Amino acid sequence: MAEPYLLAIDQGTTSSRAIVFDVAGKIIHLQQKELTLHYPQKGWVEQDANDIWDDTLSCLTQIADALGNDLSRVVAAGITNQRETTIVWDRETGEPVYHAIVWQDRRTAQHCQALNDAGHEEMITAKTGLLLDAYFSATKIAWILDHVEGARDRAEAGELLFGTVDSFLLWKLTKGAVHATDATNASRSMLFNVVTQEWDEELLALFDIPRSMLPDVYDNVADYGCIDSAYMGAEIPIGGVAGDQQAALIGQGCFDVGMVKSTYGTGCFALMNIGDDFKVSQHRLLTTVAYRFDGKVSYALEGSIFIAGAAIQWLRDGVGLFDDAANSEDLARSVDDNNEVYFVPAFTGLGAPHWKPDAQAMICGLTRESNAAHIVRAALEAQAYQTCDLMGAMEADGGVKPDVIRADGGLVANGFMCQFLADMLNMDIEIPAVVETTAWGAACLAGLSVGVFDSLDDVRDAWHADRHYEPAMHDDERARLYAGWQTAVSMLTRID
Repeated sequence: MAEPYLLAIDQGTTSSRAIVFDVAGKIIHLQQKELTLHYPQKGWVEQDANDIWDDTLSCLTQIADALGNDLSRVVAAGITNQRETTIVWDRETGEPVYHAIVWQDRRTAQHCQALNDAGHEEMITAKTGLLLDAYFSATKIAWILDHVEGARDRAEAGELLFGTVDSFLLWKLTKGAVHATDATNASRSMLFNVVTQEWDEELLALFDIPRSMLPDVYDNVADYGCIDSAYMGAEIPIGGVAGDQQAALIGQGCFDVGMVKSTYGTGCFALMNIGDDFKVSQHRLLTTVAYRFDGKVSYALEGSIFIAGAAIQWLRDGVGLFDDAANSEDLARSVDDNNEVYFVPAFTGLGAPHWKPDAQAMICGLTRESNAAHIVRAALEAQAYQTCDLMGAMEADGGVKPDVIRADGGLVANGFMCQFLADMLNMDIEIPAVVETTAWGAACLAGLSVGVFDSLDDVRDAWHADRHYEPAMHDDERARLYAGWQTAVSMLTRID
């Protein structure tokens, strides 16, 4: 019998992808379409939800064409997605009532501040593990209901549905048969009580969101229906769903308490597995659902950095310092040091553990001898400094200092960044052999749903390192560089 294949639908901030893996994590086929971001006002970030669906469907049909008769070897599919991005659509037609409001969007910052000033954050954090911030879905839903003509009346009449991208794609793929999400995506909505594992009536009342809009919440491995045969020429069961960062945690095999994965994509997201004991962070990190299997929840501490690889993209597309992101490594290595140039990439605010939603990006320390290479180097170094901020908070909250971080995402292709990360953290960095860890995590969930993998131990055993970076920096140099970063952040805070 032919070896089974697993399909991952990976819908991210900047692209939609479909990837077919074999059981060892080897990519058999990959299709990808770039996704346009829209910036209608300062601080606003949107996507066309119909583009998300059309691009995903295009990738799936191309996968089906590429596989031909081997499509029958695809035994299950999993979905992973950009989290918090908010879509509201018509229950009957599937037509979105407004663009998708992207997780990076800051339009509801004042709403969040008003709720904070009214003293609601402590209650929200106790129930959700989240801080009161525009990053999450709740205030985005409320904004759509309050600013799209007729939306609130229609929602209260039961005519509109809400979902994050996973839920919207599930609804489309199953032709409206399934309106569901998983516990990890639900935990990012600021409406889901991660202790009781239910939509919370007090939170729904606070944000004035009708319960009828919300999807059912399933385990990460569950029966999510099937991809309708009209789309790929065969009916394929959907067996798993997870938000992108939790999918990467699963794909990295981080199932033991204290294990950390850090993903360097558009943003940087570090998650530390803290097991089944929910605890509120005392250092302004988030406590989130890491995964839920058979109704049993494991939690993670999460540090969210809004801009990582996007800073390199900006230097390429916005400033034109190089034509290919891969050239950033050679530029960074072309100078001996950063010449005391620091780049704080707060393009959409400053994330954990600072949480300065109105902060703006800043390059400081420029002198006449500063050049493009120093700025590029500073942008890459910023990823390590931001991670240092996170890890200090994680160690204080979790009580564990990990020996190693398993890193993934597009930016880990940059060897300079990886080595500097190891140097600044004074910690080993491991890069996995299966570099598409987010999609692989979704594929693993699909595999668990149909018995391709018998347990999490099988997923853990499938993980192997491809590259390993060890710290090689003197303590004094590390302290000097980090002090410069802290000074830069304090300058930005004063400006803010």
